[in-house]
Amino acid sequence: MGAMRCNWIKLVTLKLIPNCLVSLAALAVTATPIGVQAQGVADGIAPESVPEISRDPNNRAPTAIVNGQVITETDVQQRMALVLAASRNQMSPDELKMLQAQVLSNLIDETLQIQEAKAQEIEVTRDDVERSYARVAAQNFGGNPTGMDDYLNGVGSSPASLKRQIEGEMAWDRLLQRNISPFINVSEEEVNEVLKRLEESRGTEEYRVGEIYLSASPENQQAVFANAQRIVDQLRQGGSFVGYARQFSEASTAAVGGDLGFVRSAQLPAELAEVVGQMQTGQLVGPVQVPGGFSIVYLIDKRQVLMADQRDSVLSLKQISISFGEETTAEIAQQKVESFTQGLTAIQGCETADTVAAQIGADVVTNDRVVVRSLPDALQPLVLDLQVGQMTQPFGSIEDGVRVLMLCRREAPKSEGGPTFDQLMGQLEEERIQKRAQRYLRDLRNDAYIEYN
Repeated sequence: MGAMRCNWIKLVTLKLIPNCLVSLAALAVTATPIGVQAQGVADGIAPESVPEISRDPNNRAPTAIVNGQVITETDVQQRMALVLAASRNQMSPDELKMLQAQVLSNLIDETLQIQEAKAQEIEVTRDDVERSYARVAAQNFGGNPTGMDDYLNGVGSSPASLKRQIEGEMAWDRLLQRNISPFINVSEEEVNEVLKRLEESRGTEEYRVGEIYLSASPENQQAVFANAQRIVDQLRQGGSFVGYARQFSEASTAAVGGDLGFVRSAQLPAELAEVVGQMQTGQLVGPVQVPGGFSIVYLIDKRQVLMADQRDSVLSLKQISISFGEETTAEIAQQKVESFTQGLTAIQGCETADTVAAQIGADVVTNDRVVVRSLPDALQPLVLDLQVGQMTQPFGSIEDGVRVLMLCRREAPKSEGGPTFDQLMGQLEEERIQKRAQRYLRDLRNDAYIEYN
């Protein structure tokens, strides 16, 4: 059975899970989970003309001095290295400059967070950092810290750079837990009001939206639009939306890769609501002009409020397939497909599928627990339209083989009950923590003495 499942995955799954390189790059630019992404460039903390960064890893010249603490060119270069390694496309000089400015801004904010934690006698020990680093290694390199060390050094970064990032995240997290979280209050009345509005919206459509927001003034509107367009171009060439959102978005959702979660049209600015309502899942649109700037929008998913999602159905499927030899011509392949298609008409339900498949020289793979949303996007609507005992139309190619999927059983998804009272209260508290954290970090920047070289 194990071999059959592996074969199923090979034949049906068209998209691979991102490798460890992307995961590490995301960690290298993210902020603490309950904090907010530092937006130093937007807030004017970084100089308009960022100094060029040397490619010499031994160059320890200061790029910025934050309250007396030096951030070197090497620090910036090593942080940039992970992002560049994860990028599938060569960045232009303008894009590199944008990235460099944001990385420097992130390093400045990180330094301020660590300094503030020390000033308030909040300790992040070396053991704390090492344990977190080991968890990252376990997630990406099978628990092999040496393997992660080699990878980081190999792409031009370093273990010390990533550990510094981890220290900053932990320091900020503990600062927020002490200075902000205990003072956040959400009343029962507020939660009940939101639950009431959710129930009133039952059955209406809601959207899970990713957004990259860039602020603009009348003076720099044209330049910001051009920057936004360059980001869109990179994303359409395979760039990571999450990575770009963390680096460049000026919204508080940058910390979570621009993910707004599920929202209804009424919760979005009118300009975005109109665009999102016409988008298909997986579509990227932008730049869209909104009050105060421009947004790049990615539709991650959509569903109906408090309704069961049919993509959560669990199916029993049979995959019936034929393959072709390396020397097979298009003409011979076409004849074989026609014979295969004709032979499938003899199948009378799943009980006869294996017998008929053997007679026509086809292979059968059975999987009894397939969640619809785990299938490639192109296959999901095909299997959702099937009745038990029906098959899809043949699909595939000479290289990959031709196959059909046959539905043998369907388990309907459970009705969506929506968030519980406690879950919703937690969400509202989290939103308020993020807003307070943003003001907290802005105050740290305003009080800081920063020199640029």
